Amino acid sequence: MMERENYVRHVLELFAGYGDAEAIVADDRRVTFRELHDGILGIASQFNPGVAVGVLASTAPEAVMLQFAVHLLGGRIAWIAPNAPRSFQDSFLVRAGADVFVYDEHAAGALGSEMAGASGLPTYRLHELAAHAPAGLPEGVTTEPQALYQTSGTTGDPKLVLHGEKFFNTALAFARHYKASGEHAMKHLSLAGYWVMSTQMPAHMAMLTGGTYYTVSKFVTAEFFGLIAKERITDTLLTPPLLYFLLDHPLTAEADCTSLRRVNVGGAPVAASRLQQAIERFGPVMRPAYGMSEAPIIAAYPGIPADPVVLGSVGQPYGDLQLEVRSPEGQQLPAGEPGEVWLRGGVMMSGYWGQPELTAETIVDGWLRTGDFGYVAPDGNLFLLDRVKDMILTGWGSTNVYARPVEDALAAHPAVHAAAVVGVPSAEFGEVVHAYVVPAAGASATPEELREFVAGRLNGTWAPREVEFVAELPLTGTGKVDKKQLRAWRAASQEAGKDSTPAA
Repeated sequence: MMERENYVRHVLELFAGYGDAEAIVADDRRVTFRELHDGILGIASQFNPGVAVGVLASTAPEAVMLQFAVHLLGGRIAWIAPNAPRSFQDSFLVRAGADVFVYDEHAAGALGSEMAGASGLPTYRLHELAAHAPAGLPEGVTTEPQALYQTSGTTGDPKLVLHGEKFFNTALAFARHYKASGEHAMKHLSLAGYWVMSTQMPAHMAMLTGGTYYTVSKFVTAEFFGLIAKERITDTLLTPPLLYFLLDHPLTAEADCTSLRRVNVGGAPVAASRLQQAIERFGPVMRPAYGMSEAPIIAAYPGIPADPVVLGSVGQPYGDLQLEVRSPEGQQLPAGEPGEVWLRGGVMMSGYWGQPELTAETIVDGWLRTGDFGYVAPDGNLFLLDRVKDMILTGWGSTNVYARPVEDALAAHPAVHAAAVVGVPSAEFGEVVHAYVVPAAGASATPEELREFVAGRLNGTWAPREVEFVAELPLTGTGKVDKKQLRAWRAASQEAGKDSTPAA
């Protein structure tokens, strides 16, 4: 079998050319491109071509080295979520078909040691691996580099999302285009671990263009703003809950954020009223982005204006991506008509590892069914309304109610910090809208006031039948509101015959 062309060889050429410039800043550690280049080759020298590696690591620069090293060998790397339940972690390692297990002995020593013993796999410590001297480029590589990522599990048991060489070549092409366009040199600050797909995409964009990937092992508000000011950070990615937290934090008003050129907001829909507040505070640098593990960058709206007409949009398709909104029968719908979002392009996953039936249901004739419900406006901007599975059918006429507009309406009330809605069973109407609301600091509103507020902006059918106040909304490990947990709260409340949700 002939040796394959491998994208990491091009990456190594780039890193060698960037030399002693800073590639990664992780807490108080600074790693140059030369050190990154040598670390990749050092780790690669320890494995055979085609190796399958299960990894437990988070923000260490050596995690970056490991992925590129495994891919240089045409291997498969499987990222275990450090914050997942232990049963998920063990299952992931088995289902991924790993040949060896690698863990970060500094950040996850106890857990890594336990998993190593339970798995029975040959085990390596990440930092010890990276200490090996660099060797030459490997020979005899005939297999495709692959990566497996765990989904957040908001719609069921976590799945193993498979991305192959096409994805990584596409990311490399994006980086070349970015650099050729004359855009600013990126100093991207990530607040999530490298094991998260939404971290890897901008981190790679920064490094492949000669910029710097910044990562922190924990989030502290004062340190976050201090790092932006000291290092002149240009880019970051915030989930909506974290953005809301920052907007309401007293330090935000005085923080020096003048270096920011792009503040990506993704992982979940962002309320239009809160996005407008962010534009007023940070300037015209906000960039709502839409993506998922199966396709990490689908659409984006760089520099979105404080225009109510577009504030709810996630922008237009990114890069080579094609997007269509389709009916349940799979027919493309005209502009303005809601349906399921379908897409295809280089960032699309290859499938779900070990789940051919689910893959066949999700990828149809080369198009990925996202499971998201939305519409494309006449100007080409995409608006998301709900998850297809989360859409609420209510009333005698079985009206379709989408969560996003209701949540946006609630968030626009001055007494609301954040809100989420789910459909709950109703003997009279089939389902009704049930809202969970986190009150704004120092403010209050009654459920009836909030129902009337939503009814005034939408109508009575869309207004929540019940409003419960909670101290905070439950989040998944990737910062999305965990609607499975919200439904569990409601079910437990009904079972017990009393309120079982956390009090505000």
